[in-house]
Amino acid sequence: MNDTIKIQEIMTAFADRTGLSTGSHASKRYLWTDAFSVCNFLELFHQTGDEQYKQTAFALVDQVHAVLGRHRDIDSRNGWISGLDEKEGKLHPTAGGLRIGKKLNERKSGEPYDERLEWDQDGQYFHYLTKWMHALNQIARVSGNRLYNRWAIELAKTAHDKFTYTSPTSQTKQMYWKMSIDLSHPLVFSMGQHDALDGLLTYLQLMATAVDDPDMSAGLNLGTEISETMDMCENVNWFTNDSLGIGGLLTDAFKVSQLIVRSNLQRTEMLSTLLHSARKGVDSFSLTNTLNYPAEYRLAFRELGLSIGLQTIEKMKLMIQQHPEHFPGQQSLISELADFSPYLSLIEKIKRYWLTAANQQSHTWTEHIDINSVMLATTLGPDGYLLLR
Repeated sequence: MNDTIKIQEIMTAFADRTGLSTGSHASKRYLWTDAFSVCNFLELFHQTGDEQYKQTAFALVDQVHAVLGRHRDIDSRNGWISGLDEKEGKLHPTAGGLRIGKKLNERKSGEPYDERLEWDQDGQYFHYLTKWMHALNQIARVSGNRLYNRWAIELAKTAHDKFTYTSPTSQTKQMYWKMSIDLSHPLVFSMGQHDALDGLLTYLQLMATAVDDPDMSAGLNLGTEISETMDMCENVNWFTNDSLGIGGLLTDAFKVSQLIVRSNLQRTEMLSTLLHSARKGVDSFSLTNTLNYPAEYRLAFRELGLSIGLQTIEKMKLMIQQHPEHFPGQQSLISELADFSPYLSLIEKIKRYWLTAANQQSHTWTEHIDINSVMLATTLGPDGYLLLR
């Protein structure tokens, strides 16, 4: 079975299982998974030319906004979480941010913090919001409809305003990990290691698309947000030996390389830093021997994130070779990319492991079937997620 057919099977099952297909189950939306799903449907449209896949991506965006842009059915509050009325809420569905889509309602103010329980409670995550900004930007690029990018920018401005704060001790900008559904107060105070980086690169991506949007208003400029996240990214150690985190660093590096070529971004030193951190991370991860554990002790979506990220290595190498004028010190970058060569075999190893039916019977697969299957589809056809077309 070729990869396109497998992606079609996975995404068709996902659409039925989560209520995206007409007449299927009740809607079950989850922001991270849905962001990857939008990109997967766009990739199927690119691979097959079937307009229905693009229409499905549009429908998914609408459903996410209608569900995660509004208060939960079991909440005493109702309507758009932005507080806008019905008409304005539909015009600006991301103005109040978007819920994560967790099973349980958010922890109420004054309730004790339970780290285990918090993972299942709703709220807003900054790094999920940046994934959705990316998905909206991708659909804007593919469809040519810049409204989706303006929605992404509105989301960026809201998220940046509510998640960032000035530390009273260091007088520097910091960022909360998790906010309440209505963004009125933080739920988890610690700062995500790569959140500021995700914010910076996503803001730059959105503004690169906004350049040719005749309907862009001055109020949607992200200049301040870019400046502040750039400061937050100074002298940060990006190293992680988490497989999903390493994959994220590599996809960020690829985004930098694309913006360098497409928008003349002067950030080759950041590209080098990200590659160096990712290389150290994958070196460390390989020593854990995790990929030889039984399926019951592994989290597929985290490993699949690494597989997606490793698929950027050859793409970056080709981009640098084709556009040497944009990459001073290109030989050094090519050498850094070559250092990943021993790990490129992990792409197929991870992919084929989680395509195996027996491994999909494990409880770690079935308990997270939506995110696992969608990221497996992304691994099989990553360009809808990776390429800024």
